[in-house]
Amino acid sequence: MSSSQGSTLSTNMAGFVDGSSACREVSCIDYLPVYVKELIAGGAAGAFAKTAVAPLERVKILLQTRTEGFQSLGVYQSLKKVLKHEGVLGFYKGNGASVLRIVPYAALHFMTYEQYRLWILNNYPALGSGSVVDLLAGSVAGGTAVLCTYPLDLARTKLAYQVVDARGNLSRGMKSAFPQPMYGGIKDVLTTVYREGGVRALYRGVGPTLTGILPYAGLKFYIYEELKSHVPEEHQKSIIMRLSCGALAGLLGQTFTYPLDVVRRQMQVESLQPSVQGETRYRNTLEGLSTIARNQGWRQLFAGLSINYMKIVPSVAIGFTAYDIMKGWLNIPPRQKSKSASSGT
Repeated sequence: MSSSQGSTLSTNMAGFVDGSSACREVSCIDYLPVYVKELIAGGAAGAFAKTAVAPLERVKILLQTRTEGFQSLGVYQSLKKVLKHEGVLGFYKGNGASVLRIVPYAALHFMTYEQYRLWILNNYPALGSGSVVDLLAGSVAGGTAVLCTYPLDLARTKLAYQVVDARGNLSRGMKSAFPQPMYGGIKDVLTTVYREGGVRALYRGVGPTLTGILPYAGLKFYIYEELKSHVPEEHQKSIIMRLSCGALAGLLGQTFTYPLDVVRRQMQVESLQPSVQGETRYRNTLEGLSTIARNQGWRQLFAGLSINYMKIVPSVAIGFTAYDIMKGWLNIPPRQKSKSASSGT
């Protein structure tokens, strides 16, 4: 490689990291509509963040759903158990469905947030352009993304719930603790669930999901943008700053809505759990919350919260940071200037 080529490559990489216009030579990007760029940026950010925390996500689901053999284990012991019985690939069971879901989910979430925010600014100027707008736009965007991708989240949860000894060496009563899987993959889950209960079954647990995502998504965007607004201009493009703001936003938002996530997971895997005499399914979110607190103890509403903190901090931080970097690389106009740009190219 010649010195001039090396210099060009270095300049382009620098432009990618700091969001500058150093890579403007990729002119075809400029012809894409802004909303398409936002879809691309959001999808890429979501996939990158989700894959980075997949092992923690798998263990969190096992703890939330009280999978046999994992009820009394902590995070570290659960990770060791999955590694022992399923190998490294066990950490990524259900991750295919998770990434398949998160790409359209994150793409829709970020893009609709930008579009809803612009719509609110254009139609309700009395609300201003600050925190309230971010809260409202983030909440509605989260609900929109959930409704469009929920069946894939259901498939991801059902696949992650299954625990199988990949070596086929079950001992000391592990055969009952790790039954053979009911599903062979994402397509198998979706077709089986649809055959058993139709479209309604594919959206089992969507109630608590929406109840949780509306405040969580709103708070996440609100806190992130609010924190960024207090950062001096010279530090606005700092990756450390973006990671810190994103981590804190995810941490606070998740704390307030976590019990709803537990109810959602338990509703999603009810059909996979052995039935108990007199036990009824949760008919709605409030009933799920009260039943879990009464029968399993209020601590179960926060089962897996510690690992969720470990997952949320890097996941949301990486997601927001990657999205901001992708926006710069794709030449998406700054938010305050995108009022008219978002409707065109």
